[in-house]
Amino acid sequence: MGVLRVERDAPTGIAARVGGVAWRDFDLQLFVYAVLLATLGLTMAYSNTAVQLGGEALQGGTTFVRGLIWAMVALVAFAAAAAFDYTWLKAFSWPIYLVNLALLVASLALGSSDAASARWVSIFGLQFQFSEIAKILMIVVLARYLADREQRLDSLSAIVGACLIVIPPWVLVLLQPDLGTSLVFIAVLAGMLFMAGASLRWLGALAVATFAALPLIWTYVLHDYQKERLTSFLDPAKDPLGAGFQLLTAQKAVSSGGLLGAGLTNGAQNQSNLLPVQATDFVFAILAEELGFIGCVVVFLLFAALLWRILTIAWRSRDPFGLMMGAGVASMILFQIAVNVGMVLGLMPITGIPLPFITHGGASLVSIAIGLGILQSIAMRQHRAEW
Repeated sequence: MGVLRVERDAPTGIAARVGGVAWRDFDLQLFVYAVLLATLGLTMAYSNTAVQLGGEALQGGTTFVRGLIWAMVALVAFAAAAAFDYTWLKAFSWPIYLVNLALLVASLALGSSDAASARWVSIFGLQFQFSEIAKILMIVVLARYLADREQRLDSLSAIVGACLIVIPPWVLVLLQPDLGTSLVFIAVLAGMLFMAGASLRWLGALAVATFAALPLIWTYVLHDYQKERLTSFLDPAKDPLGAGFQLLTAQKAVSSGGLLGAGLTNGAQNQSNLLPVQATDFVFAILAEELGFIGCVVVFLLFAALLWRILTIAWRSRDPFGLMMGAGVASMILFQIAVNVGMVLGLMPITGIPLPFITHGGASLVSIAIGLGILQSIAMRQHRAEW
């Protein structure tokens, strides 16, 4: 325990191991890309705060200061998850599932919300959303389930079993109400089933059944304000001062950014503070306005590099659980990027899905940090597969 021992490990020569962990396999690129993206998120939080408070971004309780605190919490969460032996997650996946459901029930019972937002629980003065952590915990459980059935995913029963695992937390999240996160659950399930090699015939049948159920969901599940947000992107000019205001203002901010942008704190939409939730759901609009097309390209390249490292760890894993865990985290991040950016550009409905790392929000950042930490744990605790 904790004793440094040196082993010869062909064909890579001598490797230092501490407590059975190959620290040479720590994926530095994954860590660096995540830190750079989180730094960009803090930069946007600083810009939003500095404009609103006349440069006093370091005042206690500001968006920027809260972002710094959450970034430190996320770093600790990442380190703890990386140091933790991921095989214990497999061993206790079903108790983790029950804990996940308990957190979501507690969020419904104890959390606070307004008529149009998810449930938030206050922890040491910081607002936390359990549904964000629920995404990672669900990926862990689903990864264990699919890894145990990797040779049987051509059967309908195995695919339906995966769906039954997701339905209870999905319903609890939808009841909060949190439509955006509930959609992430579905995207993660689809991505993991596809990466697991599930029968495309049965996946197609489930997709058809889901689309067939949409009219029922629209009529009996969604609230009126959710329907309004989902349809406003089709013709935002129809109600420019109401349902279409957010989207029209966001598009104006993006188009005014040009090639190089107006510079931090210099964006006209940022200074006017007319764009609702510009530090959270619509932060990409302010980023495009102030950092321009070049800044957006840099962000997308960092996201692409991060996703590449996640999938590299998954593909190199000799453990099916590692492959499934990587597939789940990659599906979650990719879906959120596509929907959030598409929402700002008017290509997707407005669903309140955060942009990973960039959107101000502690729960989202911490949940992603935990997911990446688990992937680091997987990378460091097994020999690399042949590449």
